[in-house]
Amino acid sequence: MTVYFIGAGPGAPDLITVRGLKLIERCPVCLYAGSLVPEEIVKAAPEGAKVRDTAPMNLDEIIAVIEAAHVEGHDVARVHSGDPSIYGAVAEQMRRLDALGIDYEVVPGVPAFAGVAARLSTELTLPEIAQTIIITRTGMKASAMPEGEQLEILGRSKATLAIHLSVRNLDYVRRALEPYYGDDCPVVIAYRATWPDELFIRTTLAEMKEEVRKNKITRTALVMVGKVFGDVSFRDSDLYNADYSHVLRNVGKKKKASV
Repeated sequence: MTVYFIGAGPGAPDLITVRGLKLIERCPVCLYAGSLVPEEIVKAAPEGAKVRDTAPMNLDEIIAVIEAAHVEGHDVARVHSGDPSIYGAVAEQMRRLDALGIDYEVVPGVPAFAGVAARLSTELTLPEIAQTIIITRTGMKASAMPEGEQLEILGRSKATLAIHLSVRNLDYVRRALEPYYGDDCPVVIAYRATWPDELFIRTTLAEMKEEVRKNKITRTALVMVGKVFGDVSFRDSDLYNADYSHVLRNVGKKKKASV
């Protein structure tokens, strides 16, 4: 018996991986985060499967269902939104399973920030503009941010930021980032990206809170900050430069690539 932690992707049912879908189709037990995982995905569970929405359940209740499946020898599809490695709360479940001697595997999924970039047709790393993506959140009701990971510190990089769980904390986001990015820095508020009711608000650090208020967004939104979201001029990458040599294309001239 194995528990499969499956990343369901950012929302669109067809963005789950082939491996993840095949596991759901054969597992007799399916536990899923109902507020974030589309029903179409878990409908793929086999006929007669035990399908439970974990949104109203606590950790003990979830583990109890897995323990019961273990006794019966039934594999479990534990379906999370996005990719399980990012704000998935899977580590605490794995810790419990380790203590119980229950096997598990992880199946990656498309993370939310990648879904946003795809829908916006935006590359998050542009030559000499941004070569770093920081995935973070801000401290509110959840656990505190570890020392050194506050936006005031991360913002010094001026990297592309994907800020989770913070659409209600925009005053702080602006205050922390303004000294490094400027009030006119492009921002995208991505609400339920890839879902049928998705909404993208293109705004700035200065205006984002008012735009969010006008659109009555209070949850399930990703705050994306960085120059790559604006009308920015950048040079071509060396990756496909005719004068750039690499192991698969030797043109007799060596240059350092900037991708």
